[in-house]
Amino acid sequence: MPEPREEVYDFLDVMANHEPFTDHVLLDWEYSGPDRGVGSKARVKVKAGGRTDTVDIEVVSARRPATIVERNTGAGGRRVATGTYTLEETPGAGTRIVFEYAWQQAPLSERLAAPLLRRMLRGVNERAMRRLAEQLATLKVRRAAAS
Repeated sequence: MPEPREEVYDFLDVMANHEPFTDHVLLDWEYSGPDRGVGSKARVKVKAGGRTDTVDIEVVSARRPATIVERNTGAGGRRVATGTYTLEETPGAGTRIVFEYAWQQAPLSERLAAPLLRRMLRGVNERAMRRLAEQLATLKVRRAAAS
């Protein structure tokens, strides 16, 4: 992404900014806690692979301008995972965003279906990253027009 790392971090740091680039799979967002930073929370409905679930997301660690770590709890507390955004500066002052989703615990049915679920999650997350890039580009155009 051509946007500077600090701008990308500031965008991702606000929990509500995640909704527009993930609403193809995460719906009915409800927010609590601070708007940004550690302790920022959302409760969402996940709709993927013909299944729905309620997931609680909380930012548990943040280091500006490099990383944001979210803990996700779903399946009635039986699934705990982290989603980590790592922002790397690229030549020309742009930003490379790496998102990693990792299970800490999961119900047996999800562990058995892990290869299929990983493939599905990879596609969902790739789409989210494309949509994030579009969102950031749109914001840049709006800022330029307002100047």
